[in-house]
Amino acid sequence: MSPAIGILLFLGTIALMEGVAYAAHRWVMHGPGWFLHKSHHEPSTGMFELNDLYAVIFAIPSIGLLYAGVQLNWWPGLTWIGGGIAAYGAIYFGFHDVIVHRRIDHRYVPRSRYMKRIVQAHRLHHAVESKDGTVSFGFLWAPAPEKLKAELNARGNAGVRVPAARS
Repeated sequence: MSPAIGILLFLGTIALMEGVAYAAHRWVMHGPGWFLHKSHHEPSTGMFELNDLYAVIFAIPSIGLLYAGVQLNWWPGLTWIGGGIAAYGAIYFGFHDVIVHRRIDHRYVPRSRYMKRIVQAHRLHHAVESKDGTVSFGFLWAPAPEKLKAELNARGNAGVRVPAARS
């Protein structure tokens, strides 16, 4: 396989993974998988949360594809696709866990319009306390915050977390 085709497979997989992540987040994590994901919508009590098991679950296809492509010498495209899934996981970790949730201390402050939009959209997702009524399920793409706020308002702000009182 030519490197150009491999790189296209790799980049295409990263792009496709945003759709896969959106679907998994909306219909699995906020559906039957809420028992794991719920920990992510509650105040953190330690370094890890039950929701982190999703990283392990989502790594399995990547590991399997990399193994099939590299060790079993199946179709070489599997290696590129497995690498794309792994790359998306690394991007997700950097954005979601490090930048948005600050699970690793840093001094980065989002300044670009894109980063401000994606961080605010994710915070609006977490404004709802329950598995139902949330908005913005993507990780690297999200609707404009104004649209998300309007959606929450149209629902009567059902389930929206009440801001903590300041003393």
